[in-house]
Amino acid sequence: MTRWRGLSILLVLMMMLGGCMYPNELRKENQLASGEYVMVVQHAVDQFKEKTGVLPIKNSEETTPLYEKYPVDFKKLKGQYLSSVPANAFESGGTAIYVLVDVETKPAVKMLDLTSFQQTLDLQQAVNEYRSKQGVLPAGEPVVQGFHKIDFAKLNRKPSDARSVYSPQVRLPFLLHDSGTVTIDYAPEIMRLIDRKKLQPKLTPDQDLRALLVEESYFVPARSFGYRWRNAQPEPITEP
Repeated sequence: MTRWRGLSILLVLMMMLGGCMYPNELRKENQLASGEYVMVVQHAVDQFKEKTGVLPIKNSEETTPLYEKYPVDFKKLKGQYLSSVPANAFESGGTAIYVLVDVETKPAVKMLDLTSFQQTLDLQQAVNEYRSKQGVLPAGEPVVQGFHKIDFAKLNRKPSDARSVYSPQVRLPFLLHDSGTVTIDYAPEIMRLIDRKKLQPKLTPDQDLRALLVEESYFVPARSFGYRWRNAQPEPITEP
């Protein structure tokens, strides 16, 4: 559980202090604007790195999950490199945390969706409370090794899922890892992309398939475990 703690605590505290409320759906025009925001921030990040030799990111723990590890620090950019923080950024009351990926090679600006992230945090709290009282996890049917569906009946909650940032009409299920960590299952979107781009012949056994989503989108897969190509399908593995 410690690997999720850093960003999770930060987001909860900021939401409590800011009193922000997030819509269930992003409007289509806001999705289009998001791409423009990313390009503006990318330019600012590139300028900052060129001048200072470092990246404008906040500190994080070594155990922070890959796609949550390098949040953009707008305090370092605003003014000289960026006239204003993007309207959809969490710092402006929006629904996105701006992060960097591929920091060691070619740093790229992406976004992490806070709506699905917060959904997962809420469900994680319910799972933690159940485990504390019952001594077991509210695990349902097994999905793949190490992962189960969540038995919402045991939690006295209606079944829920997360809206996909990759296909707004798609809902993604939650999974429960044997460690007790709640995660969003991105397998349907990964499979959709592999089929659409006909990527199966190019896949390698050790490839983290989440990178395919990141390459094709402005968003990173929030609250996710790694995925490998197993049994002719993308399967989550135990390392986030």
